[in-house]
Amino acid sequence: MTEANSLALLPPSGSYSDHKIKVLMVDDQAIIGEAVKRMLADEKDIEFNYCQDPTKTFEFVEKVGPTVILQDMVMPKITGLDLLKDYRGKEETKDVPVIILSTKEEPKTKAEAFSLGANDYIVKLPDKVELIARIRYHSSSYIHLLQRNEAHKIIVESQEHLLRELDKAAAYVQSLLPEQFKGSVDAEWEFIPSEHLGGDSFGYHWMDDDHLAIYLLDVCGHGIGAALLSVSAMNVLRSQAIPNVDFKSAKAVMEGLNKTFPMESNNNMFFTMWYGVYNKKKKELTYSSGGHPPGVYLKAAGGHEELATPGLVIGGMPDIDFFEETIKVKKKDRLFIFSDGVFEIMVQKENGRVWSYAELIEAFKEGVEKNGNEGMVDFIIKRITKLQGARDFEDDVSLVQFTFN
Repeated sequence: MTEANSLALLPPSGSYSDHKIKVLMVDDQAIIGEAVKRMLADEKDIEFNYCQDPTKTFEFVEKVGPTVILQDMVMPKITGLDLLKDYRGKEETKDVPVIILSTKEEPKTKAEAFSLGANDYIVKLPDKVELIARIRYHSSSYIHLLQRNEAHKIIVESQEHLLRELDKAAAYVQSLLPEQFKGSVDAEWEFIPSEHLGGDSFGYHWMDDDHLAIYLLDVCGHGIGAALLSVSAMNVLRSQAIPNVDFKSAKAVMEGLNKTFPMESNNNMFFTMWYGVYNKKKKELTYSSGGHPPGVYLKAAGGHEELATPGLVIGGMPDIDFFEETIKVKKKDRLFIFSDGVFEIMVQKENGRVWSYAELIEAFKEGVEKNGNEGMVDFIIKRITKLQGARDFEDDVSLVQFTFN
């Protein structure tokens, strides 16, 4: 599966049908129909359609596709209440708003209309301003429903297709991971996908000769949705595709991502994130995090720091502030960033107790004592595999090491 094909399966913003407000008036009195037509004549965005013969109502429905129906109550051959029952019993009209227009003002009549599914009741002839307002209100609600249904249909079709391509999708996600490299900064990593397609992604790239972007994110949950959100966020980071955001500013990137990926627009999914920028010329690492495990910074001279800043998950709340901090980088210092799958594992010999972040830190220290600067990624992966008793993890395991030369 190509990157373009996988992302094209989701509907782009603004791709839904453009639904115009369409009024269908059903009333046997032509003079009433003409009066309402004149009321709406100046409203360029409202299309008026009139049906004088109630027995032909559904022919008009099929032809017009109304977003609201203005329905008379007393008519020959068939009553407005009978039509109301028919509207609610047919698939094409069961959700279309119906406004009863009647000369009857009795509460009992109104109650009966509402019990049969009427959305509104107006004694005719109403004031022009009021009628237009009600038409717009009910049409807007129905149009939003149509767009939600379109979106749901597109998403369901997308998910059905993607489920059939799950293995290819998993391979594609892994194919996006960066190459390991050596140079002024060495980068090496281990990625072990969970049994189900997960939401871990990470990357790094030189933005110019002096600035290296470093990032790792973890989308909540598993499956196609989590993977697609992860891929989308990674594409934004790699292409620096957030307008008016300086990608050399960790704080600005976090705030830009938070605005770009609100959970309300992503099936209530959010992600944790660690983002850093290494300035080779200044020998500084500036970083910011949002709900993510702290990065572990092992100093060549001894000791370590846990690198995290205050910040909520990305997409959780709009317009929140993120923060950044900077540390000085010395030769042969190492930075480790990882997802929570590295330490939230079930310890097999201790009745499934969950390992902790603090125990991971101790494992890093032990690795330094045993191996010095070599093989730390492999050491940690072997440790957690042994603790769990298998290499099949419930969550994605992502561990990335950077050595500053």
